[in-house]
Amino acid sequence: MADNNDEIYDVVDRQNRVTGQATRSEIHQRGMLHRSVHTLVFDAAGRLFLQKRSQAKDENPGLWDTSSAGHLDRGEAYSDAARRDLNEELGIDEPVKLFTRLPASLETAWEHVEVYACTTAQRIVIDPVEISEGRYFSLSDIDQNIHDDPGRFTPTFRLIFPRVLDARNLPPKGGAGH
Repeated sequence: MADNNDEIYDVVDRQNRVTGQATRSEIHQRGMLHRSVHTLVFDAAGRLFLQKRSQAKDENPGLWDTSSAGHLDRGEAYSDAARRDLNEELGIDEPVKLFTRLPASLETAWEHVEVYACTTAQRIVIDPVEISEGRYFSLSDIDQNIHDDPGRFTPTFRLIFPRVLDARNLPPKGGAGH
């Protein structure tokens, strides 16, 4: 089973302040606000690695998503969760930089989301329990695929990706970075 419904996560309010804890299954069944992290992994050519979620996942099975994604453990910092998920799902260890935040909404499955980014030259080895496949795509290919068939992508990724395009179209701000 790819998802452990007995894991305990922080429950938060609209301002993302912790108000208690509950099991993963209770949080999802009751639509409680909670936290997740998504990480965008780029290669040196600026291509973005996407994962196709395993069919065993209880949320968005078989859909394309950010490079790695997951819930925060109780009391865990967003950046720590991003680094943990990179290692667990993709087998890489890279420093991450905050890219953007999304407030909890229906499209994010009631998760306050922080999105991180990194660039890597490390070989990615996907966790087959979490991910059925993954590969690098050019941003233009992703944009075209979302336009042609948006239902192949998770709702959260469809919220994040326009921000990636906007950031990539900005003039450089003194130094490389994602």
